[in-house]
Amino acid sequence: MSRTLVPQSRLYVIESLAEIRKSWRLPQFILPTVLLPVAFYGLFAIAMSDGDTATAAYALATFGVFAAIGPSLFGFGVGVADERAANLIELKRVSPLPGSAYIAGKIAASVLFTSVAVLLIYSLGIVAGGVRLPAERWLPLFLLHLFSVAPFALIGLGVGMRMTSKGAIAAANFLFLGFAVLGGLWFPIDALPEWLRTLTWATPSWHLSELALTIVGVDRPHSVLLHGGVLALMTIVAALFAASGWRRSAA
Repeated sequence: MSRTLVPQSRLYVIESLAEIRKSWRLPQFILPTVLLPVAFYGLFAIAMSDGDTATAAYALATFGVFAAIGPSLFGFGVGVADERAANLIELKRVSPLPGSAYIAGKIAASVLFTSVAVLLIYSLGIVAGGVRLPAERWLPLFLLHLFSVAPFALIGLGVGMRMTSKGAIAAANFLFLGFAVLGGLWFPIDALPEWLRTLTWATPSWHLSELALTIVGVDRPHSVLLHGGVLALMTIVAALFAASGWRRSAA
């Protein structure tokens, strides 16, 4: 009986498609991670802006970052904790499936659902909020919003590889709210007390939102280079946090 070896590249595609199908079939995942950011944007930026297109454009930049947090922390981090509890990760790690394909599948699902939420926000901003940006700003803004998945997914993976399922849910909720508020994603951080504003420097969400606001043409006090450098450092630290969690997990 002959055996046909599956190319490793195809394993990545198969694992990614399986992860996307699994997430798509979970309304408890789709509703809060994809539709919640769109609903919040419609409520806070469109309904309450009273036709102010500048406010709608400002919020479009920050809510695009917010849209990346849910799929990354809940779909990635909590999903990993659930699969660890079911010993599914251990099963996959002793199978011919590369461990990187497992992670790539979850990143693919997070990026896909983030892109859906971001495009819905863009559509709502254009149609209902009257947002008009120069054509050359849309692509870098979209790419930045998709890149926003990276630091949150790495943090989520590190949490999921260390905590129980219930613990990961609690941690994801805490981080979800913390990143949204301290990142200035729902409202400008000027509304926060001084001591809380100092904490924004420690959140990737704030640096991402500052970069997004710069792209849409809002003057910011600090340079793109500064925010990009701090964000790169945070992403490296998050990658080390995720990698150490992956290595310490029994296989």
